[in-house]
Amino acid sequence: MSDPNEQAEPDPSPDEKPDQQPERGDPTWVAPALTLDDKTRNVGKTQVFFGPPLAKLTEGQKNTLLISGKLNRTAERYLELLRYHGLELSEPERQCLAHICHIGFMSPLEIRELPMEVELTRFECEGLDKPALAAKLKAANFADLVAVVESLGF
Repeated sequence: MSDPNEQAEPDPSPDEKPDQQPERGDPTWVAPALTLDDKTRNVGKTQVFFGPPLAKLTEGQKNTLLISGKLNRTAERYLELLRYHGLELSEPERQCLAHICHIGFMSPLEIRELPMEVELTRFECEGLDKPALAAKLKAANFADLVAVVESLGF
């Protein structure tokens, strides 16, 4: 039962629009900064689907503690790779790559082919220099390309 002395939150006026936050996949989306509590709130057991990559990573292991340790070490290392890799991109370059990545899941082969995809795409926007972007992507290593795709939310 609610306290009759509590004041209810006023309803927003019809003129106020709720803050529209960009969603993952939108070139303007930025991963939210999480508090330590948010980062660790799901610590514990969880069901995970073991597709082919995870099955290969843990091949031959039956002990769930060893498997869990392997997954956590791999995830920690992957997050460090993302932290230290990536490319400086202009907003038009990010928009172009987001357009290309909008196919959905990006396999490792598709990530490696990003320079070619930039050359082939019909996407255009003001300030975009596709040959320069393609050259930048060709010069990048695979970890940098993965970090770019992850930063775009794909």
